[in-house]
Amino acid sequence: MSKIAHCACGSLRAEVSGEPRFIAACHCEACQRRTGSVFNVSAYYPREQVRIEGTETIYVRDGQDGRKVRNRFCPTCGTTLYWELDIFPGILGIAVGAFFDPDFGAPTRSVFEQSKHRWVAFDHPIEHFSRTPAPGPQTRS
Repeated sequence: MSKIAHCACGSLRAEVSGEPRFIAACHCEACQRRTGSVFNVSAYYPREQVRIEGTETIYVRDGQDGRKVRNRFCPTCGTTLYWELDIFPGILGIAVGAFFDPDFGAPTRSVFEQSKHRWVAFDHPIEHFSRTPAPGPQTRS
């Protein structure tokens, strides 16, 4: 079964197959500023499970952990649809909201909780990390 995420204007799309390796709520400063919200929720898929269509622009920045983050966004509407993090080579993060699917799975991780807003809470089992966790069994096939 596949799912499609797309930008606001629909010209940049990501079609995914299978389930994500993990879903993360990120509370880092960059995610808060990029989304305009208090955290970002992303689904992480192996690159081979994702097919990208459309024109994109890239913005490369330093992550809070000192590694590079490559944000891919639509040059028409400005939506950041997906990204690559040096810490997870071969894995793409896709904005869960871009799937526009209320049945999409809940986050399995909450990262960069050192900058989490105090009133944010999850009422389901979730792993908690003050920063980004190192790659491990939970991020591999």
